Amino acid sequence: MPTARDALLDAAFAVLADLPWPAVRMVEVAAVAGVSRQTLYNEFGSKEGLARALVRHETDAYLRGVERVLAERTDPVDRFLALTEWTVREARAKPLLRALLTGCWTERLPAPRPARPRTRVAAAPPAQRRADEGPPEPGQLVAVVRDRMRAAAGPGMDRDACELLVRLALSYVVAPQWEEPDSWRPMTPTITSVIETIFSVDTRSPRKIMP
Repeated sequence: MPTARDALLDAAFAVLADLPWPAVRMVEVAAVAGVSRQTLYNEFGSKEGLARALVRHETDAYLRGVERVLAERTDPVDRFLALTEWTVREARAKPLLRALLTGCWTERLPAPRPARPRTRVAAAPPAQRRADEGPPEPGQLVAVVRDRMRAAAGPGMDRDACELLVRLALSYVVAPQWEEPDSWRPMTPTITSVIETIFSVDTRSPRKIMP
């Protein structure tokens, strides 16, 4: 269920949709959220703290989505194909997520560093203390998704094969197809071929039996 903190972050995302991060002011975020500016400072500590919270929020939302997509299907080919396609769609639609996954940050986006230990506030909300640790590097995020894919497939799934699938999806984020808005669709045959090779599955059979 959305929390008061979620509402503040939603307001910040709304302002960020219209303005580059350097032009975003805490007073504007507070106005959109319908709270005082002091409320923002109490929750996030500073504008830089708000930036870290936005990045952490986007990271957590993506990983929850990964878990949801993996849980929605039981067939291994369908599961991983759905995850790679969904990742590309999400990254195309969300610039902050795209930056997290690729490491390609622009001046329009908040790109915060972890808070220095001496600037961290012990009384800050637990969610902010976690955000102040800083965002994961792209390789770390890929590793998390890889391990969750492997866990969903079972112990027989090769670790490197899972990472290959994640990185193949990200290649379509970094170098997109020309077709829009469904520019992720041309990757489907390639991804399907890779997944079928990994699993040695004959998808023409009425039953897809793992070896």
